[in-house]
Amino acid sequence: MRKAQAKKLPLAPDGRFNDKLVTRFVNNLMWDGKKSAAITIFYDAVDKVSKVTGEDGYEVWKRALNNVTPGVEVRSRRIGGATFQIPTEVRPDRKISLSIKWLIRYSRERNGRTMADKLANEIVAAAKGEGAAFKKKEDTHRMAEANKAFSHFRI
Repeated sequence: MRKAQAKKLPLAPDGRFNDKLVTRFVNNLMWDGKKSAAITIFYDAVDKVSKVTGEDGYEVWKRALNNVTPGVEVRSRRIGGATFQIPTEVRPDRKISLSIKWLIRYSRERNGRTMADKLANEIVAAAKGEGAAFKKKEDTHRMAEANKAFSHFRI
């Protein structure tokens, strides 16, 4: 039997927007424990987004995060010697984690001079319903739709 599930530590809200979601995003963005660098990158990206779009950068970021949040995903399940891709609904906490990870991952893969530039460009694209992170969400939904026939295998 497994041990008890680890307790989730409460996150402190960030300095500028007073939002715990921003802290969570920055923690995912961080490399080698360099949180101050990650915070600088995030705030620079938000400022660049507000310059490019003419809207509040924070609101655009929230919209982008909302646009790349998946509703369903496929999970592999072995049944009678065959492996099926079974569509399942994503837990609320995992939805946020996936959208954050996708935004950061596809920002890193983008072309650009600095990470702040790359992140800003991905945020703007995701807010418009374009970009690699948004495409990943669409592909995930398409996969789930294609495998809808196996949904009766759900646990």
